[in-house]
Amino acid sequence: MPTGRPANGPAGPRARAFDSAAARYAASRPSYPAALLDSVEELLGRPLAGARVADVGAGTGIATLLLGERGARVTAVEPGDGMAAELRRALPRVPLVRGDGNALPLAGGSHDLLTYAQSWQWTDPTRSVPEALRVLRPDGALAVWWNTTAFDVPWIRAQHERIARHCGTSPRPAVRPDDGEAVRLAGLAGLRVARRRIRWRRTVALDTHLANLGSRSAFLVLDPAANRAFLDAERERLRAAFPDGTVEETYVVDLLVATRP
Repeated sequence: MPTGRPANGPAGPRARAFDSAAARYAASRPSYPAALLDSVEELLGRPLAGARVADVGAGTGIATLLLGERGARVTAVEPGDGMAAELRRALPRVPLVRGDGNALPLAGGSHDLLTYAQSWQWTDPTRSVPEALRVLRPDGALAVWWNTTAFDVPWIRAQHERIARHCGTSPRPAVRPDDGEAVRLAGLAGLRVARRRIRWRRTVALDTHLANLGSRSAFLVLDPAANRAFLDAERERLRAAFPDGTVEETYVVDLLVATRP
């Protein structure tokens, strides 16, 4: 899972790069399974319907939409111009405020739940945790989650290693951190944290799969020509593995729900 502590911070080049690919992000990124929000409700101890929720780092509104469909009263919080424009286009009736998790533009004690879908790593937990606690009601919670790599699927593991080499990074360990280490890496030590991991799949066209790869922040800061060459080579590999032109992607959602001790 991501560490929750980005090297370049919430305003760094990787975070800002999403604005240049907002439409591609909206069209190709995976959503989340219904079981994820079932788990959030279980750990909250109440339904999302009627809850006042802020989706922080909402991006193009992937999680915002799902929360609204559960009946939550959702406000989207998003710093990026391009991502916010896509969210407004897709969800014109959802309140949208500009800001990030380190300095929430929300009143104190005003929300039941704060969610960070794929966005917690762009915050500094020494700032974002106190901010979340300020905004939450006394019995409120913050939920962070990521779609993570299913390393036990051989082709996905091999692709992950190729992507790491292309991006000049080290492949992530195949063994996921245990619960205590996950809490520490996310910067949530000192809170009461429950964890769930939810496995799910989606089947998409090969072009959608490749667009999803190209929308990742690690790609967006690299040379476009080098990225095109990598994705062209990846297309040829995957055509051999998936001759019908559709790809089954497997994810494991890593969910942490934190409340005051």
